[in-house]
Amino acid sequence: MAHSKYILLLALMALTLRLCPAQENQGGPKLPKEKPVPQFQEPAPFPMDSSPLAKSFTIEVRTPEQMTERDRLLEADAESSIAERAGFADLEFNAGKWSYSQLVCPDFPNHLFLRFMRDNGVSDQSVFSASIPRNGEGHVRIIPILRRSYSLFSPAPINEITIAMFNHIRKEEKAETTPSWEGTALCYAALAGANPVAVPQGDRSGPEGFPAASAPELEVPLQGSGIFHRSDEDEIVYLGDASAKPRPVLWTMTFNKNGRLLKVKRPSDEVNKPKPVPTGPTPKEKPVPATLAAD
Repeated sequence: MAHSKYILLLALMALTLRLCPAQENQGGPKLPKEKPVPQFQEPAPFPMDSSPLAKSFTIEVRTPEQMTERDRLLEADAESSIAERAGFADLEFNAGKWSYSQLVCPDFPNHLFLRFMRDNGVSDQSVFSASIPRNGEGHVRIIPILRRSYSLFSPAPINEITIAMFNHIRKEEKAETTPSWEGTALCYAALAGANPVAVPQGDRSGPEGFPAASAPELEVPLQGSGIFHRSDEDEIVYLGDASAKPRPVLWTMTFNKNGRLLKVKRPSDEVNKPKPVPTGPTPKEKPVPATLAAD
């Protein structure tokens, strides 16, 4: 009997030891769980470490035969919406024979971009770009470029309609990765009617030795001392287009911190090009007055 009591006592002691730590934890204050501190990211429209451009990097243009079956079906489904919006811009989409090609923009995977053209000769061409969302989130949009060889508004590359449409497209894109500034600039130029060819830094293989200073460049204002951070000022993308005729042009695109395109300039690129020294008639020699000659 004593032996049984001894065994029972040991069992009770073991049970007490097991319960004590749990009771102590329950009675004490609960410690908050540690949360990982999110890595600080400065607001910026583009990453500064974009991959370098390949030589003569441009936007690929595909014929309908080169397009995927999925993209051809997407174009066919959107054609009525395209016709409606082209009608609003008085582009005469239902008159004459139109053709289209695809503008391939890798930085905009959630959109199908098309360029429509009706060619009735050198002085009678109509052109517009169309944007079709692939994911169903957004609207079919068009960017008027030419109507019978004339700009409908101000030139498409710089007018407010083109800029506004591009901002809507970027907002609808919702890509998983941040687009590169080079690809974004090239895509804008293509949607505005150009066939841009960007020349990498130091390359002078373009027409007339395309100036190296016009290689693609991102201007990022910095602030701080010691450790620099991006400031709140706008950022500018410079894109030299070696394909423009009759001479290369330099696109200047200004973006705010939220990635909104604010303005575009597209003057002829004369950066670092030799300029002729102004010449004129040889100045006539003036006779020296006799009084000065005598002195």
